[in-house]
Order: sequence, then structure tokens, then C-alpha cells
Amino acid sequence: MRCVFVNIRCKPGTSYKVAEDIALREFHSELYSTSGPFDLLLKLYISDKDDVGKFINENLLQIPNIERTETTLTFKAF
Repeated sequence: MRCVFVNIRCKPGTSYKVAEDIALREFHSELYSTSGPFDLLLKLYISDKDDVGKFINENLLQIPNIERTETTLTFKAF
């Protein structure tokens, strides 16, 4: 499994709704509300055999009111 972090910027006033929609899909490990240029921080694990971009497009970016995402791939845990 590959650990991936996704910063999510939502349309103004929709971050709680977006967080609820993500939680209902049950593909995340952790989900946080954040300050700064992004509204939410999502931690998820994606199978090594799955394409990260395709997984995010098919599972996350289909959720309404997401304006932008920034994905950080991880390589090794210490």
C-alpha cells in the first residue's frame, strides 16, 4: 500500500459538505480541516497496483465543490 496525502481546496462555504461526502465514500484513512491555502487534508492508502492519478480522479474529484487538489506521494516511513 502507498500512503498518499491530498490537500483539498473547496469552493467557499462548502468544506464541511465536501468533508462529509469524502467520509461517506469510506476510502480515506484520516481527514482534517486545515488553515492556509487549502481547506482539507486527506490521508489515504492506495494499492501499489493502482494508478494514483486515476484513483483520485475516479474517487475524489467526482465530489462536487472541490476547486483544486495537491497530491503528495510518500516513499518511505521512518
